[in-house]
Amino acid sequence: MKTVLLVGLGRFGRHIAMKLNELHHQVMAVDKNEERVEALLPYVTNAQIGDSTNEEFLKSLGVRNFDLCIVTIGSDFQSSLETTSLLKELGAKLVVSRASRDIHAKFLLRNGADEVLYPERQLASWAAIRYTSDHIADYVEIDEDYGIFEVEVPMNWYEKSIRELDIRNRYNVNILGIKRDGKISMNIAPDTQLQQDDMIMVLGKLADVQKCFHI
Repeated sequence: MKTVLLVGLGRFGRHIAMKLNELHHQVMAVDKNEERVEALLPYVTNAQIGDSTNEEFLKSLGVRNFDLCIVTIGSDFQSSLETTSLLKELGAKLVVSRASRDIHAKFLLRNGADEVLYPERQLASWAAIRYTSDHIADYVEIDEDYGIFEVEVPMNWYEKSIRELDIRNRYNVNILGIKRDGKISMNIAPDTQLQQDDMIMVLGKLADVQKCFHI
């Protein structure tokens, strides 16, 4: 369990707060909008109404005591930047801030953010790959080059083992797990055989995955 300071309770911040609550973390939620704060009270440990660009207000929250500070302000970049900078100046251990544009990400990283969340860009990348590929059921971006893909097993792979297929050497693609009957197994061995209706989790570059699975 971690202690989290969440600043900004718009739609994105609200979803993060609800997920953190589901994962049993302790969350202090902050927003200057009273209605947003009241709406999140069932999902957070504590909440405060206030201006996060006010240094005295942030000091009163005990920034140093949180394991993680997340800034999800999306509509006012100036406030997001000032909040990020102040959190770091006040001794925040880890600051993760939301960006909506490339230039925003650069400024946030230069002014205190340890990491940047880019939800619109990350979702756009996921949607473009997921919905233009008939055989990709899901996709998680690791970095600009690599991703983890949930892919249908090709028909000519049925009843063949990982060793026989040898896709790591042939395509630079690694099989991480198999989803069978809705359950994922990460216990993969060279003699593991693939079956019809299996889905496999593979790690690799998009170009290599496309070549391997003829996407």
